[in-house]
Amino acid sequence: MMTTSFEQQPHRRLNPLTGEWVLVSPHRAARPWQGQVEPVAGEHLPAHDATCYLCPGNARAGGHRNPDYAGTYVFDNDFPALVTGTPDVRHDAAGGLVVAESVPGICRVVCFSPRHDLTLSQMTHEGVRGVIDTWCAQTSELSAHHDIRYVQVFENRGAMMGCSNPHPHGQIWASGDVPNEPAKELATQRAYFSAHGRTMLGDYLAYERTAGERLVVENEHCVALVPFWAVWPFETLLVATHPVADLPSLSGDARDGWADVLRRLTRAYDRLFDVSFPYSLGIHQAPCDDDPHPEWHLHAHVYPPLLRSATVRKFMVGYELLASPQRDLTPESAAERLRERGATRESRDTGAP
Repeated sequence: MMTTSFEQQPHRRLNPLTGEWVLVSPHRAARPWQGQVEPVAGEHLPAHDATCYLCPGNARAGGHRNPDYAGTYVFDNDFPALVTGTPDVRHDAAGGLVVAESVPGICRVVCFSPRHDLTLSQMTHEGVRGVIDTWCAQTSELSAHHDIRYVQVFENRGAMMGCSNPHPHGQIWASGDVPNEPAKELATQRAYFSAHGRTMLGDYLAYERTAGERLVVENEHCVALVPFWAVWPFETLLVATHPVADLPSLSGDARDGWADVLRRLTRAYDRLFDVSFPYSLGIHQAPCDDDPHPEWHLHAHVYPPLLRSATVRKFMVGYELLASPQRDLTPESAAERLRERGATRESRDTGAP
């Protein structure tokens, strides 16, 4: 439990997954706001939009036409950031100060539902489970490519997070390298496992389940909590209760558990400010390099930008860009507010409006 002094005074917290610090300034939580105010999206979307390039049967921006899909639908991104067959080239000059190297990869889009007007929070349990099954199948398929070393599954929800199409969808980028954030986590988890013989997140989760103050929603397979080191105001971390390295390693029951927690968490977000809550969600799994990874513990990060209302967002500027991330609202306070809105387990057959 945090001491009373830390609840009221500036302090910094260590993120053991990255080795980086975040400054917490709880005394600033009540400061007045005269900065940018975001508009609240209030439009009612149709179940099918004839102009949407992700809806079933419609033409995409790249010229292809979607099939009349009924569940999830996956296709190669028409405008990929990574390309297969990229020539293997490296440039190294100025004694290692000017370095560049090619990166091959595959980028795919995952439509979560044929319904244009849904989000994960509005989908049925079976629908969300279908999304997780698709993530697992795509990870297995993409990781089998000889030049792929990492598979990043993610979703940007809402225009505030740069999402240009409201149709429920996410992306998967499979790359020939291990990107920056997973690479940091690989090093720290490997060092912890070497020192203790247990996964870092397994021990951390045991601590949080005992403390209880940062838990949001949980079941026997997955826990969503506000991490002690959270940077974004209502940031959450989803952790598998049993250490597995990647999505395909989840059992059928575990996939149901993840679907339950993901659905309850996203509904708690929507209830927080009575708005379709924007966020970036990313699943971190072990590299697919044919090496065993007993140190890796499957988890997901959710980074929502909203700060104190549906119209006031957190900006990572100034000190955050140049020195260290900083937050006002304590992770404990954020968890309490989310927990109040996500405490009830939803019926599985409750879904789309």
